[in-house]
Amino acid sequence: MKRLIFGFSLSIALLSLAACGSDQAESAAETSPEQMENGTANPVSDVTVSTTPPNGMEAEVPSGPTTQMTFKTEEYDFGTVKSGESVTHDYEFTNTGNENLIIANAKGSCGCTVPQWPKEPIPPGKSGVIKVVFDSKGKQGPQSKRVTITANTNPPQSFLTIKGEVTPNKSEVNVEQKK
Repeated sequence: MKRLIFGFSLSIALLSLAACGSDQAESAAETSPEQMENGTANPVSDVTVSTTPPNGMEAEVPSGPTTQMTFKTEEYDFGTVKSGESVTHDYEFTNTGNENLIIANAKGSCGCTVPQWPKEPIPPGKSGVIKVVFDSKGKQGPQSKRVTITANTNPPQSFLTIKGEVTPNKSEVNVEQKK
């Protein structure tokens, strides 16, 4: 009876994983009902765990030697802007390691935050800029957005923050007052 309950519980857990669209559920589902019933299923070893999010959301880390990337500042406060305005900031960095710096990807935490980064390798001792544009259209109140930089560094990801306050523009205030 205990094995039946364990098998049923394991099946529910596996179905939950499958509903999330996870690749792990596919390999876990290969455990046969006989294995679950006779107690030979091992929920740890029978499940393949992937550290990569589904749908390629994370950039592949460049292979090879690693280096170091040092930013002048990792956070920028743009102050107060009216909704609909765009804010641009250049994050300056230097390759402080001994190998060429290769930035594989830079990704904003939402579609309103768009980074542009150098695609060519940055030699040791040289500097570069990651330009980040924040579009405040449709935003209001305090804002804090993050940009994830993936490069041949250790750790492979660095984070930049752009933040500030977005106030409604006059047309948005008039619309709210009419309601």
